[in-house]
Amino acid sequence: QVQLVESGGGLVQAGGSLRLSCAASGRTFSSYNMGWFRQAPGKEREFVAAVITWGGGSTRYADSVKGRFTISRDNAGNTVFLQMNNLKPEDTAVYSCVAGLVPSRDYSVKHAYDYWGQGTQVTVSS
Repeated sequence: QVQLVESGGGLVQAGGSLRLSCAASGRTFSSYNMGWFRQAPGKEREFVAAVITWGGGSTRYADSVKGRFTISRDNAGNTVFLQMNNLKPEDTAVYSCVAGLVPSRDYSVKHAYDYWGQGTQVTVSS
């Protein structure tokens, strides 16, 4: 059974940092793209960041988080991290880990991913 389990969410003041982790199990994910989406109350789910396996492990970010968030992956390929610095109130959302055999051009397309975690809440107070 495939599972993606996120951890590391919480409450932080604006300007603070959090590190999210996502542990994938149930199959080998080394060839899968992995990443993060988020959904704020009353808003559509949006792309945050991804590691593109077929691109040699290159990374992609939403414009809103570039320069503040960093995505990384462990050598085994089954754990992905999201380091979030200089957090802003508008970053408040449920953050979900994703994995999939996604064409490089579709890294930001939510329906392109096969597996989703349950999500972890990130709340940034002003």
